[in-house]
Amino acid sequence: MSATIPFAAVVFDLDGTLIDSARDMTRVLNRTLSRFARPSLSEAQVRGMVGDGSAALVRQAFAATGDALTEDALRSALDDYLDAYFQDDEPPVLYPGVPETLAALAEGGVKLGLCTNKPERITRKLLEALGLSPLFSALAGGDTLPVKKPDGRHLSWVVEALGGGSAAMVGDNRNDVKAARAAGVPVVAMTYGYPRMPVQELGADILLDRIADLPDALRRLGG
Repeated sequence: MSATIPFAAVVFDLDGTLIDSARDMTRVLNRTLSRFARPSLSEAQVRGMVGDGSAALVRQAFAATGDALTEDALRSALDDYLDAYFQDDEPPVLYPGVPETLAALAEGGVKLGLCTNKPERITRKLLEALGLSPLFSALAGGDTLPVKKPDGRHLSWVVEALGGGSAAMVGDNRNDVKAARAAGVPVVAMTYGYPRMPVQELGADILLDRIADLPDALRRLGG
């Protein structure tokens, strides 16, 4: 990189930011729905449900396909979904430029963290399958702490685990922006993810169409 990144750490969201996981979630979610005699959902429908964690995803999926589940039934459906997702062997899809950009930031001395509402064990498995695990020095899933995004403490925990100091957040939806604001760090939003609202209304400091442009965006943020 031509110039130093002015942040000690950069924390990333996962779904819709680093990986396009809607296809995988749709496949696994429909498997669970079928076991409960529910109709399938389209990938477009699932894209509109991503971002609040697995329990919210399963709850919304069942609400969209029939009567809402009781809490006991929801727990059973969630367990089914999580087990199926963890055992799923389909490789996740990285957005273009992700591995190269992460590697360039790490090689430039930036510590990388991950803050996602996806369960930690699934997140770790996906990172391992993608060969990205060595790049991340800290990770918090949606079940790692008592809180999760948009709570700023979820993000702050990752920043502290990376050693503290100046940090920036990179995500794709309102939860990422809210968490960053609550944690007091600037935020970049990728326009290609699962924003569930017009990206211009997310309130991010910078919007990017390509993650390859992130290093320059971080220099502008810290300038």
